[in-house]
Amino acid sequence: MNMKKQKQKPKAIVVGGSIAGESCAKALISAGWDVVVIEKTRGPPTQNPTGAGLGLDPLAQKIVQSWLHEPELLYNNTLPITITEYLATDGEKKISWVIGREEGAKFLNAYWADLHGLIYNTLPPEIFLWGHQYLSFCISEDKLTVKVRAKDLQTAEIIEIVGDLLVGADGILSSIGRSILPDFKLRYAGYCAWRGVFNFSESNSETILGFRKSYPDIGKCLYINIGSGSHIIVTELKKEKLNWVWYVNQPEPELKGNTTSVKVSSDMIEELHQRAEQVWLPELSRMIKETKDPFLNAIYDRDPLEKIFWDRVVLTGDAAHPTTPHSARSTNMAIIDAAVLGKCLEKWGPDHLYSALEEYESIRKPVTSAQVLYARRLGQMKQGLSIPGRERPFDPKTASLEDSEFIVNIKVPLFDVVPPILDSIFRSA
Repeated sequence: MNMKKQKQKPKAIVVGGSIAGESCAKALISAGWDVVVIEKTRGPPTQNPTGAGLGLDPLAQKIVQSWLHEPELLYNNTLPITITEYLATDGEKKISWVIGREEGAKFLNAYWADLHGLIYNTLPPEIFLWGHQYLSFCISEDKLTVKVRAKDLQTAEIIEIVGDLLVGADGILSSIGRSILPDFKLRYAGYCAWRGVFNFSESNSETILGFRKSYPDIGKCLYINIGSGSHIIVTELKKEKLNWVWYVNQPEPELKGNTTSVKVSSDMIEELHQRAEQVWLPELSRMIKETKDPFLNAIYDRDPLEKIFWDRVVLTGDAAHPTTPHSARSTNMAIIDAAVLGKCLEKWGPDHLYSALEEYESIRKPVTSAQVLYARRLGQMKQGLSIPGRERPFDPKTASLEDSEFIVNIKVPLFDVVPPILDSIFRSA
């Protein structure tokens, strides 16, 4: 019998099981690759303690929908945000006034764990190596394969996996990135972010009634309150929750372990509550005080890299381009990275891996570099920090019209550009 031998699928090793990593897994499987995902946490998250709300832009929405067996599931688990309102707040006088309002936005607000679950449920569970810590990688002498070593955190067993491509989707403190560029440092932004999810189904009804009176469009509006040297965003999530993020200028905290999360004490939370009363309107400070278990992250970014792939190793998401969160780019960039990487690999095939990675880099690096630097400046403005070329920091109480327009009329570079390689996704989803 004369039968052609079926060609073995190329194999990708993805390090990182968060949204960036699972997005890469989905995109590469769709491109015809076998995938294994290495993740140090013990299992898929249900309610991630350090994950809150996020906003999906139109392109990321289309990509996620194209991955789902039932595209309408995305809308069932999110809330559409069509308005962004900017408020200046005078904490001493306890007054706020509108400095800008935009309508017609097309973001979807999602809870981190819900979005992760939607994508995860489309993937074969056996591809995930939960509870395994990435240790190292090496490229074979002939440069045809990459070998990864990982440790089973339960048994301490060291395993080795050989593949055709290593994808670093392991976040802002990427171990893979540090092994390639050991001297490349993160830049502390000058502030941290207090984050919380307020469950108003369990709260005092007066609190949510008072909040809705002050913020009547909550549910379809992203509210951005800007004070002197601080700002806070508030938006609603599904399941009767409010998501808030409050950016506070402070010296760089001492971090322990491979995380940007800061250990929070009861004294720190008490200080947070007192400061909220001083800085924000009573309705907002009351909501902050009634939020259970707020958490704190130090904010970092990094100057854009010259390259985001080396031989058979490629970076995606925050591992490739850590960014401050001020134009909702982190998760969106990670999803788009994954989709572009998958389409490039599908287009070129495994025999032309370097051409695929070169195209991925040429498409994504100019976009992510511009968006990281834009988000950096936007954050510096909102936080009233010194910016090269500016005479004085931004203060909403004394700001010029030009300064206010920069903050209000957000023009994220290349935001509306759909890479031609993704045209099929954008048109069909």
